Amino acid sequence: MAAAAVPLRTLRRLCRVLLFLSQFYILSGGESTDIPPYVMKCPSNGLCSRLPADCVECKTNFSCVYGKPVTFDCTVKPSVTCVDQDFKSQKNFIINMTCRFCWQLPETDYECSNSTSCMTVSCPRQRYTANCTVRDHIHCLGNRTFPKMLYCNWTGGYKWSTALALSITLGGFGADRFYLGQWREGLGKLFSFGGLGIWTLIDVLLIGVGYVGPADGSLYI
Repeated sequence: MAAAAVPLRTLRRLCRVLLFLSQFYILSGGESTDIPPYVMKCPSNGLCSRLPADCVECKTNFSCVYGKPVTFDCTVKPSVTCVDQDFKSQKNFIINMTCRFCWQLPETDYECSNSTSCMTVSCPRQRYTANCTVRDHIHCLGNRTFPKMLYCNWTGGYKWSTALALSITLGGFGADRFYLGQWREGLGKLFSFGGLGIWTLIDVLLIGVGYVGPADGSLYI
């Protein structure tokens, strides 16, 4: 009995060692299947023609005529599943689009980064370099991320209606200029009684047409 127990104990120890090694192999990623990051954007079993651009690979033709309709042969990327109009599994399909580069798309088809450091009220109006990215379901030629010069367009919370009301009612005391953060002009109007009324009338017109804005260069809300 003692001689038979020795091989049994050895077998148990060997099984424990093998079990430990198999668990260590799994935890260390030996059997892990890496899922491509683009799969998170790809709806499962949806129409292939409605997939985001990151989910497909297309044979683009850069010699197409700008603004004209064009068709491209596309193939879904690995780990992406989609169907055709009859709900049958599909790998190869055709996408209909307009021949144009991504940077030529209308503003509604891409999103750009904003800038809060440039002046919007200036002559000429200032621009800044923004990084723009095409929306997922829009197809176009070239890089989907591109730089673009955009007009400064941000607000510091100043209301045009409030500035105009102050200019009409208390403009002679410089309240409109004080409100807009223009302290020097406000003090000038205050001690000159609105430039004897002339400066007050001019400011009403300038604020009314939007020529005079906040001192920080932002836009009215």
